[in-house]
Amino acid sequence: MLTILSEGLEFPESRWASKDGIIAIGGDLSTERLLLAYSKGIFPWYNEGSEIIWWTPDPRFVLFPKNLKISKSMRQIIRSGKFNVTYDTQFSEVIAQCKNTPRKEQDGTWITDEMEAAYSKLHELGHVHSVEVWENNELVGGLYGMCLGRVFYGESMFAKVSNASKMGFISLVQNLEKKGFQLIDSQDHTAHLESLGAIHISRRKFEETLKAQTTKQGRVGSWTNWF
Repeated sequence: MLTILSEGLEFPESRWASKDGIIAIGGDLSTERLLLAYSKGIFPWYNEGSEIIWWTPDPRFVLFPKNLKISKSMRQIIRSGKFNVTYDTQFSEVIAQCKNTPRKEQDGTWITDEMEAAYSKLHELGHVHSVEVWENNELVGGLYGMCLGRVFYGESMFAKVSNASKMGFISLVQNLEKKGFQLIDSQDHTAHLESLGAIHISRRKFEETLKAQTTKQGRVGSWTNWF
């Protein structure tokens, strides 16, 4: 039975999710609710004008940092110095580009104005971070996501030129691995991330890993002091 969220901060157990992975609808995108949701492996995904839909898919598409795959051609691009990568320097622009960049086989975007505002607030509080990819001082790619404990939840990425988003993702994964991160959540399958080593795991295994890793460090803080 689908749960309709009230004003209370709570979510049902994942075993009550639908076959598609929907666990609840309604509620809001307050900082407190979003942090609670992510700590349970739940995330919002819905269209502008509709009720908020909360998801916990089974299986889950994830990347274990140690399993990152970098193709020979991508290694050459990295060595060439074509791109420069920064962190948390242009969050507003990154989320705006993720929201507005057209995507194949997609009509519009799932990043609503409400979501943009909510994740921007989480960024200000140090929970959500951005990766920027530059070419000749121009922002050509990037991504952003939530960080809880030693788990990074990738939300969205964009690229204006070929391989820009791959460059940002690879740089992120390599640096997170150095810091002891154990899991990067991609939520649902994409061929792009599969080529980089992401795989499906059961929701049960995802939740077990999540529980173990989110108890280590609740907030990473500013990444500018990291990389």
